[in-house]
Amino acid sequence: MLNSMPRHAADPPAPRARMTPDERRRQLLGIGLRKFVDRPVQELSLDEVAAEAGVSRGLLFHYFPTKTAYHEAVVAAAGRRVLRTVRPDADLAGEVAARQIVERFIAQIARRREFYLALVFGWLGPSDGAGSEPGVTAKSLRESIARLVAEQLTVPDEQLGVVHAWVAYAEDRALQFAAPPADWEAPASTSRPTATGRPGGTGIREGAGIREDAAIRAVTAEAEHCVRALLAILAAAPPKADSAQVG
Repeated sequence: MLNSMPRHAADPPAPRARMTPDERRRQLLGIGLRKFVDRPVQELSLDEVAAEAGVSRGLLFHYFPTKTAYHEAVVAAAGRRVLRTVRPDADLAGEVAARQIVERFIAQIARRREFYLALVFGWLGPSDGAGSEPGVTAKSLRESIARLVAEQLTVPDEQLGVVHAWVAYAEDRALQFAAPPADWEAPASTSRPTATGRPGGTGIREGAGIREDAAIRAVTAEAEHCVRALLAILAAAPPKADSAQVG
């Protein structure tokens, strides 16, 4: 009887979605970004990326001519994602906007400390043969955040170096803040309001002896401290007068 039952042919595989070149490139970068959260970028397997995208390894190399080029593109996309995350709301300005930038910067690191460390310090070692320097992404990211804060505080170009150095200080404090004890549960995103009254929060779940509200207050206090420190530094080191106007 079983032999008399009709046999159904296996369902044919779904046709591969046709994408424009820009869509395909974004897809490949998106896959790399998802995997970058879990492993160093140099460990990303191009065969694995191509398989998940449903394309051949050769097609991947059509968009990224070398493995290093793909890795660099993923890192650049990750850096842009961090900058989008920390950018303040469009209707904020001045110290309030600067404080929100720092709150979001600390919260980003609190959510994904290892990812941030891999992004800014560990993406390509000195032996990759591409002439890349360890820390080059950290420098670029700090410069971008420094300009973002300087725009909000209308800091003159002569003091931009001061803001850049301050970003390294704020980053170090954020990394220390985000280094939890062994019983601190891993962070997760949240839409709770911060001191600016806007969503952002720390991204820290309740549990393991730490309350989300307390964590949000801690982030707010850190951001407030960092902004006050920057304002004090800028006030103590005003822009140098133009030499043509001196004496």
